[in-house]
Amino acid sequence: MSQKVHPYIPNMVPEVQAEMLKVIGVESIMELYSCIPEELQLKENLKLPPALTEYELRRHIEGILNKNTSTKEYVNFLGAGCWQHFIPAVCDEINQRSEFLTAYAGEPYEDHGRFQALFEYQSLLAELVDMDVVNVPTFDWGQAAATSIRMAARITGRKKVLLAKTVAPERSKIIINYGTPTLEFEYVQFDTKSGAMDLEDLKTKLTEDVAALYFENPSYLGFIEAQGQEISNLLKANESLMVVGVDPISLGVLAPPSHYGADIVCGDLQPLGMHMNYSGGQAGFIATHNELKFVNEYPSRLFGIVPTVKEGEYGFGDVAYERTSFAQREKGKESVGTQTALWGITAGVYLALLGPDGMQEVGQTIMQNSQYAVQQLNQIANVRGSHFESPFFKEFIVDFNQTGYTVEQINKRLIEKKIFGGKDLSLEFPEFGQTALFCVTEVHTKEDIDGLVQALKTSLAK
Repeated sequence: MSQKVHPYIPNMVPEVQAEMLKVIGVESIMELYSCIPEELQLKENLKLPPALTEYELRRHIEGILNKNTSTKEYVNFLGAGCWQHFIPAVCDEINQRSEFLTAYAGEPYEDHGRFQALFEYQSLLAELVDMDVVNVPTFDWGQAAATSIRMAARITGRKKVLLAKTVAPERSKIIINYGTPTLEFEYVQFDTKSGAMDLEDLKTKLTEDVAALYFENPSYLGFIEAQGQEISNLLKANESLMVVGVDPISLGVLAPPSHYGADIVCGDLQPLGMHMNYSGGQAGFIATHNELKFVNEYPSRLFGIVPTVKEGEYGFGDVAYERTSFAQREKGKESVGTQTALWGITAGVYLALLGPDGMQEVGQTIMQNSQYAVQQLNQIANVRGSHFESPFFKEFIVDFNQTGYTVEQINKRLIEKKIFGGKDLSLEFPEFGQTALFCVTEVHTKEDIDGLVQALKTSLAK
């Protein structure tokens, strides 16, 4: 059957496609997708519905969305990369303004208002992480971590990267996919009682070809890594860089990674004023010191402030634009998008609203709530409120191994009581058995936590 050539889609003429494939040295278009894991490939024809009118399409989409159950209806204890935090009304008020309402970062010479807004965001976040330089946001934490690691590899000229085994598995996949085939990756093990990195294993794997080590603090599993300075000392002795992923809302109460030797800090902006949006509120950030060797390796845009030709007047614009993937295009060190700039502005609004005292207060509230939750969960027979001995911030592993039930069974019973339970870790970390990652933030009341405890007692008594 002959291929249909669409008048508005370029390069559909078979002869043109064949010529393009010959130039790049592949036999078929499907070869270009060979890097996509087998389990993610669709093996059947895509069954698209017939074209709908705008009204019909709206009704169809709304019908699908109405099947969802939101956190307004159920009490939510899920986290694991997308967390429920309070969103001040001013965040939505500002980011819905027409002059800001686009994910794009804006064009030079015509969009100075957005440039200034993004500069202010960069300045506020830089103060929070105690670094000098912050980029315009990337896709999400996963891309921010992957790009940070590639920056470290270019700076050191080395190809091996160490990843803490406690890094979020989904982020690890993104990092490894983004770094392959240029980089090699190896995991560093952790202590199963505390979650802390195994420093002896780190020493064994810290060879002269290691560009960087990446770990997260607080970790994906909730615990706080207290060995930051020791890890930094080992890396510096090996002339390797330390890349640390961080939840920025924790930095009102926890020391930023720069205080224990991080060379590059990255993370997700979602806790800073973004709705969860079914994981659509993600935006990654990267921060470094103001050193040329770091600045020159950012592939993304950086906005700065400079004096204009008029005395006393200042303007906002790109810093070293020629180093970006936008300027270098196919010759760039890597490609980044600009589709999350709106979330950078939103995070700037959030940080400006709360200020240092507000960030400290929200951090303390989160820790008080999460500590109370663990204390109450420990009162349930055969349940351990926290699997690890280490301190934690807002997430913690609840151990159900002695209950006789699987996490899947427990979560189904919680849903019947209008509660979203913790994330089942039995597949990602089978060594922990039947455990779940719970998240408690400033939005949870004492009544919410007590309701969870009572629901678990009832469910486990059946």
